[in-house]
Amino acid sequence: MFYPWLPYRPLFRRWLWPGCFSLFLAACASAPLATTDTMLRAERTIARAEQARVGQYAATELGEARQKLQASRSALLLRDQVNAERYAEQATLDAELALARAELAQANGVNEEMKNSLGILQQEMLRTTQGNQ
Repeated sequence: MFYPWLPYRPLFRRWLWPGCFSLFLAACASAPLATTDTMLRAERTIARAEQARVGQYAATELGEARQKLQASRSALLLRDQVNAERYAEQATLDAELALARAELAQANGVNEEMKNSLGILQQEMLRTTQGNQ
């Protein structure tokens, strides 16, 4: 059979299958899955914790949140959607825990400062009342 658009048939056969195979591989190799809503929420929570300077109060929890977010990204690259969601949710919870611990530490610091101020004020009142008598 003669194909006018095919000038040399053996050359066509030699390149047809490898060309089709490479086209098939290119079609199968798609971009990695888009990040999930859970991962985006985890990233936002970690960023919020970093902006609040949580690292000085709850560095361990923030580090764990970062590690779990990285594990979530790795699972997503391996197309393991279930584990990616689970790690992202854990990262969000760890970042929220870090925020809560940092707020607690800051509140305790303010409380201690108020107790010290109150103690100084009471001593001053005692000294004033004893000096008046």
